[in-house]
Amino acid sequence: MEKYDIICRHFDDLTNIELYEILKARCEVFIIEQNCPYLDIDGKDIYSDHIFIMRDDGGIAACLRVFMKEDEPNTAQIGRVITTVRNAGLGRKILHAGVIHAIDVFHADEIYLEAQTYAIGYYAKEGFEVTSDEFLEDGIPHVQMRRKNYT
Repeated sequence: MEKYDIICRHFDDLTNIELYEILKARCEVFIIEQNCPYLDIDGKDIYSDHIFIMRDDGGIAACLRVFMKEDEPNTAQIGRVITTVRNAGLGRKILHAGVIHAIDVFHADEIYLEAQTYAIGYYAKEGFEVTSDEFLEDGIPHVQMRRKNYT
């Protein structure tokens, strides 16, 4: 049985191997699995804190990134949420860690994300609510979701 510890590092503190494995996992899930060619490296990673879980073999089991939303003061954004180890509860674990990080480290009053519509229920379990109509992002239906922090 693998042990799944959460690791959090700002981009500047990631090792070369960690960064490689995060980008590889995102490519495997978002581009290969979802058959969606798009530019994953969008310039936001360098301003982000990366929260991830490594597998015993050194690959990524789950990851996401958190950063302050550029045009909205006191709002953090979570994105690039993936799991490569399925049905182990890691999606819930990594998302919860991202929310706690946005609140405790970034002191965000609100958290924003853009969710693929099939995953609305997943995000809703962590307190996110749909705040937009459906839109297409790289040909995939999405919605905006937000979570207020009542601390």
